[in-house]
Amino acid sequence: MNPLASISGLATEASRRPIGWQVQLRVDYVVNRVMQTHRGQSEDTVKQAIQDQLKIYGVVPNKRQVSQYASAISSLPPIPPAG
Repeated sequence: MNPLASISGLATEASRRPIGWQVQLRVDYVVNRVMQTHRGQSEDTVKQAIQDQLKIYGVVPNKRQVSQYASAISSLPPIPPAG
């Protein structure tokens, strides 16, 4: 029988990551998805899409950060349809 990994070993692995890294990963994922689907739309529409998606993933949106993302995404040209 193989020995189990020690608990202290797991704690040191987790401590190497900065606090909030999972939240930032979720924010990045949501922003990238919304960027693909809402480019060129109004800032309010993009902002609402980001906030709705973040809530699905359990992230409380930072209003200032969401506004900055929404402004950048709404200023992008829409992706042309494939075909």
